[in-house]
Amino acid sequence: MRGADSVAFNPPAPRRVVTRVLCVLASLLLLAACSGATRPASSAPPGAAADANDALVVARHLWRDAAENRRAEPAARGWLRCAIAAHQAEATVDEARRDEATVVANSCTSELIGFLLKREPPLWTPRTVSIAGVKLDIVFRDMPRGFSDRPLALLRADAVSIPAILGRRYATPGFGVSMAAWQARCTDRPICALYPPEGITRPVTAWVETDAEGTARLVMTDPLLHPTLAIGDRQVTLATDVTAPLAALIERTRINRLALWTLVGGKQLAMREGLYLLEDYDPDKTPVIMLHGLGRSPLVWAKLTNMMIGAPDLRARYQVWHIVYPTNTPVLLNRLRVQRFLDRGWLILDPEGAAPAHKDMVLIGHSMGGVLSRLLASNSGDVLWHAAFDVPPSAVNGSRADVAVADEVFHFRAYPGITREIFLAAPHLGSPVADHFLGHLAVRLVSAHAPELDALGRLVDANAEHISPELLKDYRTEGLSSVSTLRANQPVSRASHALMPVAGVRYYTFAGNLPGEDPPGDGVVPLKSAMLEGAVSTTIVRDGHQLYLNQDVLAKILDILRQP
Repeated sequence: MRGADSVAFNPPAPRRVVTRVLCVLASLLLLAACSGATRPASSAPPGAAADANDALVVARHLWRDAAENRRAEPAARGWLRCAIAAHQAEATVDEARRDEATVVANSCTSELIGFLLKREPPLWTPRTVSIAGVKLDIVFRDMPRGFSDRPLALLRADAVSIPAILGRRYATPGFGVSMAAWQARCTDRPICALYPPEGITRPVTAWVETDAEGTARLVMTDPLLHPTLAIGDRQVTLATDVTAPLAALIERTRINRLALWTLVGGKQLAMREGLYLLEDYDPDKTPVIMLHGLGRSPLVWAKLTNMMIGAPDLRARYQVWHIVYPTNTPVLLNRLRVQRFLDRGWLILDPEGAAPAHKDMVLIGHSMGGVLSRLLASNSGDVLWHAAFDVPPSAVNGSRADVAVADEVFHFRAYPGITREIFLAAPHLGSPVADHFLGHLAVRLVSAHAPELDALGRLVDANAEHISPELLKDYRTEGLSSVSTLRANQPVSRASHALMPVAGVRYYTFAGNLPGEDPPGDGVVPLKSAMLEGAVSTTIVRDGHQLYLNQDVLAKILDILRQP
């Protein structure tokens, strides 16, 4: 170098010194620039150990390559490796790049799950699978308690269509892929009887990680039990979609058709009647028990249920239960049946009666379901019995079993544990529609069958001289059905108007008021019949009878539930 310099440049001695210093400085600056340059994505080999920032670069590289691969199996291997690298990036990248790491991890995991849903059997169990020679453990970790150790059907939540009756989708963004899991109803535990016959649907969230030995795992968990996940030294929020499982359950049901068929004598709904849990039972959460109206089913509560489960504050405080009952039978018999459903449910869930949930129940009833709710919170005394008979039960002619049935139907006490009630368009004073032509036609079309009705019929035949003449005439001309017992002037129905929720039960009323209706009301229930003295609040909206669809009504119900 020195010889060459002297030949080429031959500067004076002082200038040679300055030149050398400048060359050294330039070299140092060049080395510093080279060492600080960002390594291009293509230079990071897949699967190679990467530093904190390189993990995300590797994940992006794998993401791009997998998307361009036309062969399903190698592409799936790329999605798997991408998800692993992105999971590592979640734990190591700086704050500014964590959102990108989440997007990459979720996208690659979603594509991987899509591949597995097409390739694997429709029912999933924990096991090890191979994807183009790469092992993947499928792990169920702290799954919803309602599930047993049987196979599950899985759907990506974004692939589940949300029907209009549910309203909007309630989903929380975060780490992982939201899923809807389904399992056939179990038969090996008493609580199985409290799950819908269509099966159990619950939200789960899936993500990819590696174990201590480096084996890939596709992990699924209940995001409601475990809303966060530890990745490295930080906690990330898991993605959650609580509407997709409800939509998946609705997709499987035919209960609306059964409810209408029951009104004209169909017996299929009788096999469905009972109390059903929409969520895993929690002894510390207040049950909100929903009762539908005449000819309807629990599907009328789809939007309200979705709104409650979709609100984190309400979800943390309440659990939703639905009642299914055949609406063709008389109101008092339906009240007795609902009481039995609740008794059976609590015998399974809390036989000792010690759970906080057992002592704080909210009933929400629409139309006839509202009347049932009021009667469930009332003491009958002898009011109803005296409206039907002029002698005590001990003096009634008939078998002991038949008299016991009548006694149980006409005598009751407020169901323990009910603290609040919400009535929607409930005909507490009856409905004039039942007295009109359509009402009389409905009385003849609606067919009721029940052992209790047979018992009451035998008592009427054996005690004509002890039956209220007005009731006897009504029975012989109109029979006993839900429609006939909703008539305002039906003797027992009229007597029941005086029965009010016992002290300590707060109640709220909602009523519809359509222009031009005479008397004022929703076209089915008059305002006067839908409102009750002593209500904490009365809300009147410009709408018809289907108040369970009114957004203002539903918002007000949520406000009520948020109160202490």
